[in-house]
Amino acid sequence: QVHLVESGGGLVQPGGSLRLSCTASGLTFINHAMGWFRQAPGKEREFVAAISWSGITTHYGESVEGRFFISRDNAKNTAELQMNSLKSEDTAVYYCAADQFTGGISRALADYDYWGQGAQVTVSS
Repeated sequence: QVHLVESGGGLVQPGGSLRLSCTASGLTFINHAMGWFRQAPGKEREFVAAISWSGITTHYGESVEGRFFISRDNAKNTAELQMNSLKSEDTAVYYCAADQFTGGISRALADYDYWGQGAQVTVSS
């Protein structure tokens, strides 16, 4: 059974940083691209960032480009999201997801096969 578990969420002041981690089990990690999505109250879940199985290729959502950075460690089965210069509008539940298609990386929710339970990130003074 596949499990994706997010950790590292919490409360941070505007301008601060947080690092989210996603630990995967029950799958062959290198066979999956990894993505991060987020969902704010009353809004649809949106793409944040994704990384190819090799870690060579990354994509970012327009609103986080230049502030957030995605990485992965295939030896540890982990994917991470470094979030800098946080804004109040970054407040959301953040989800990691795994896409078993390794031909590229996707921004589309429907392309991801497995999802974590989510981690709350709150940016507030």
